[in-house]
Amino acid sequence: MAFNDIGIDLGTTTIIIAQEGKGAILNQPSIVAVDTRKKGGRDYVLAAGDEALAMVGRTPNYISAIFPLKDGVISDHTLTKELICRFVNKVYANRPVKPRVAVCVPAAITGIERDAVIEAVVAAGARKVYLIDEPVAAALGSGVDILQPDGHMIIDIGGGTTDIAVLSLGGKVKSTSVQVAGNIFDDEILKHIRTKFNVAIGQRTAENLKKQVACCRQREDFHETMEVKGRSLITGLPARLNVSTDDLYEPVMALCEKIGVAAHQVLERTPPELAGDVYRNGVMLTGGGALLHGLPEYLSEKLKVKVVVSPDPINCVALGTAMCLSLDDVLETGFQDATPGIGKFH
Repeated sequence: MAFNDIGIDLGTTTIIIAQEGKGAILNQPSIVAVDTRKKGGRDYVLAAGDEALAMVGRTPNYISAIFPLKDGVISDHTLTKELICRFVNKVYANRPVKPRVAVCVPAAITGIERDAVIEAVVAAGARKVYLIDEPVAAALGSGVDILQPDGHMIIDIGGGTTDIAVLSLGGKVKSTSVQVAGNIFDDEILKHIRTKFNVAIGQRTAENLKKQVACCRQREDFHETMEVKGRSLITGLPARLNVSTDDLYEPVMALCEKIGVAAHQVLERTPPELAGDVYRNGVMLTGGGALLHGLPEYLSEKLKVKVVVSPDPINCVALGTAMCLSLDDVLETGFQDATPGIGKFH
């Protein structure tokens, strides 16, 4: 890999840029703040990344904070281009270099969605663009040797989608993608607090509850409580309450069951020899959702195999995406030279 080449984890909630040998070199929320009075104008985009995230819930009505990626794919092409351009330029400040860029995409991405990703990255100044499936990138970034004739199962839980795949000999054997991931957990927690306590809370509060308090199975050794502040739906006034692990068990468990069912279905379709390999090697959990308390134990019970969390679940997809450019000759499926006019998926 040339020293200029980069890998981009183009996530629904976070964009991570990595270089092989250097690790993650940029980690920013995939959000932009825009002035709706100037749509299409020069000053339309006010901020991106951390600066934009700090504005969420604290802006006048003419400023909107927007996540231009939804469920792992582009929903607003203009703002996604702006986001990628700003972050790539930040990485390549003062370097007049057009890099080769690899971008990870959900396993079930459509052709139109794939073209939108390519267009955005080319607009950011990429010399060549490559696409790689998230499960393949996650496995590489977690140190899994997928080039051998040995089956490995990856469950990558991102912000917008959960990608599940059985890999062997450098490619996917069986895979699926479900739209149950980090953002859905946040939404369901928010709705549950609203229904159970008649209190409206913000998206960031729901995310903090997920990270600090939620657990997908009842455990005697894990019981946390967190004070949250919001607005009473009864009085309309500010309110605060204590939310416990037990309070969140119902919505969190329902979503974990959907992930477990999807993983079970992939294993059911996996050839017997590779299923035996998965039983021996276990399942690797990656992505931010892998950090949900109790999830490895629950999936282990559901799938009857050992389930472990990646050594670096947050960055492993970006790290694997950066690595793939030096392995392009041996990756069999889920990798594509996507430079306009070149290639299809292997």
